[in-house]
Amino acid sequence: MFINRKQIKQSLISVIFTIIFVIPLFSQESDTTIVNDQPTKKSLSISDIQDLTKDGFNFWQDKFSGHFAGIDFGLNTFLNSNYSNYNPEDYGFMDNDLIRSNSLLINLINQSIGLQRNRNTIGLVTGLGLQLQSYRLNKNTTISQEAFGKVIPKTLFFDDNQKSKLSISYLVAPLLAEFQFPIRHYANRLYFSAGVYGGLRIGSHTKIKYRVEKQKEKLKTPDNFSIYKFKYGIMVRAGYRWINVFATYDLTPLYKEGKGPELIPFTFGVTLLQF
Repeated sequence: MFINRKQIKQSLISVIFTIIFVIPLFSQESDTTIVNDQPTKKSLSISDIQDLTKDGFNFWQDKFSGHFAGIDFGLNTFLNSNYSNYNPEDYGFMDNDLIRSNSLLINLINQSIGLQRNRNTIGLVTGLGLQLQSYRLNKNTTISQEAFGKVIPKTLFFDDNQKSKLSISYLVAPLLAEFQFPIRHYANRLYFSAGVYGGLRIGSHTKIKYRVEKQKEKLKTPDNFSIYKFKYGIMVRAGYRWINVFATYDLTPLYKEGKGPELIPFTFGVTLLQF
């Protein structure tokens, strides 16, 4: 078979030119092409969904966050008063002025524990706080202890400017179950919590303020006054946005049995600041 060398030469030149022009085109496409080895269904991760729904109704939004840390201010009173172990003339010596009997709670530690897998609206809340209680006595009376620890009233004989109160400080730790209800927006939540709390008394004293020849004087007397070292009770809290309220009801009487009148402390108030 006769082969024309001139035709072969022309064919080789054509092939070379074709390779020179075609290969750069393929190389440019390969430089800008990203190969995705993952299946299409796995391309959208949970974190992507979180980003997309962060400002809306989001089942995966953050962890459960309870409400305890902050500063509470409340009013103190006594419920179920019983003076049966005192003479009738001494009945009511612990009656207090409600408006001037205050409680300040400084709750510095807050721990939240979520109870749901895909939501964050139900959980447990615990923490640690400092409670400063004061009871302003209505009458011209303060208290002291007899030799066997019984609390007795003492009448004051100063002028009309005298003031008498009993102050008690506690370390308080609650355990609350909290329920949150989103309203209109997932971040705006009405919450309600209820549970128990325990308290450790770390100090107590009486204070009398009076005047002598127009000079202000005060007498502070530290003592345990037969007040229980430990207490426990029920705590409830509720709120929505900047409106937050709380209440505590002690299940332990203020005084030890037989050492004072049977008084059950009750406190209610508002949260001034949340941390």
